[in-house]
Amino acid sequence: MTSTAPKTAQNTAQIVREPSRKDAGKAARAAELRAANINPRTGLATDYLNHFNEAIMLLEMIPDMPDCAEDFLTWQPLSYREHFAASNFRARELAIAAYDSADPAIRGEFDGITSAMTSILTAVGTAMRQARQDKTRATLAEQATGWVKPLVTLAGGIINGQGIQSGREADVDYIMTH
Repeated sequence: MTSTAPKTAQNTAQIVREPSRKDAGKAARAAELRAANINPRTGLATDYLNHFNEAIMLLEMIPDMPDCAEDFLTWQPLSYREHFAASNFRARELAIAAYDSADPAIRGEFDGITSAMTSILTAVGTAMRQARQDKTRATLAEQATGWVKPLVTLAGGIINGQGIQSGREADVDYIMTH
């Protein structure tokens, strides 16, 4: 009597060793995203945060150099797509496509935070335009910086796969993959 066990084990070993075309495609896509500084797990790029860091830098200068308020007032909010479409980022089309195909829950978390940052910066800009004294503008700048900086950190965490909702599990996953 012949057993089928060795053949089954041999077939299983072949399945495990030979990646499917789908897996190979995913691996190639992940490599392409990594090469472009786009997180393959989230489909997001930290380059977008430079848009907000620019505003923060200008706000931080206002208390010591009140004339920088005018520079801050030229800052314009841009969506993720708008930022990359207007940027010199070498893989801007890939960044937009990856964002569009990102998990809706991750993108929703990210968009919520970037929307809050945009709202804060826009409101501070409006208030600065109405302010008459440099001291008032400096106070607004300091407050805005205190509100936006932690949000940039949260957005960076989401980009890097450490979402707000996922908590400790995301931290463990991140540590294990880096």
